[in-house]
Amino acid sequence: MAQDTEVEARIKQEAEKIAEQNARYRAKAARWDLDVAVFLFAVLTAVVILLFQEVRTEVVSAAAAIGLALGWLMGWKKGKNLYLQLHREELLAAERELKQVLKDTVEGTVDEKVQKALRERGFKM
Repeated sequence: MAQDTEVEARIKQEAEKIAEQNARYRAKAARWDLDVAVFLFAVLTAVVILLFQEVRTEVVSAAAAIGLALGWLMGWKKGKNLYLQLHREELLAAERELKQVLKDTVEGTVDEKVQKALRERGFKM
């Protein structure tokens, strides 16, 4: 009984580690999606227009810095939200997979023990 809870705790711990790694990787890949790219392109366009209109460099640089900061903030927030969602999905998938592996392993060992016991008693398999 205590061994089962220990095994389950180890499964949960391993599943958590796997889920965290997979979710972080997938969230980082999806952080800079099309919405953020379009926003940053709009900031670039605004900066170019301001420069052609001969607006002071201090104003243009401030607008560019604010636009880049907002673009980074959008990507960071999107990545954080996506990470939380993916983490839940990955955790469920990892737990299912590890439980299936454990079940297959236990069934395999039980099956092997039964076959060995039958062979010892003289039954042919």
